[in-house]
Amino acid sequence: MIVKQLHELVGSQDDIDTQTWNSRRLLLHKDGMGFSMHDTIIKEGTETMIWYKNHLEAVYCIEGEGEIEVIGGKTYPIQAGTLYALDGHEKHYLRATKQMRMICVFNPPLVGREVHDEEGTYPLLETEAAQK
Repeated sequence: MIVKQLHELVGSQDDIDTQTWNSRRLLLHKDGMGFSMHDTIIKEGTETMIWYKNHLEAVYCIEGEGEIEVIGGKTYPIQAGTLYALDGHEKHYLRATKQMRMICVFNPPLVGREVHDEEGTYPLLETEAAQK
């Protein structure tokens, strides 16, 4: 059994803070669950271009407001209680009009220190590739 407390992750190596988001990585590849789970803050007034070409992601908003705009497609409002799943590796913009708190799940699981590259992508790390 795995038991973790969010307050134990804050400020640790599993707490990744960038200009637009702060991801507290609750479950990672090393935990052996087959997915990773993150408690993520999307900072108010920010916009992030994202393209998870190597991962599938499901996101559930538990606080705040914003929107997700699929590039070349539709824009969807986000508020507490909204779930979206990027089942087609959609390239998108994520915007927070009020700070959002999101629970995010990735498959394959993240290893831990990933941040978006210039394409908005997380790299597929070697340990993840070996799992497939």
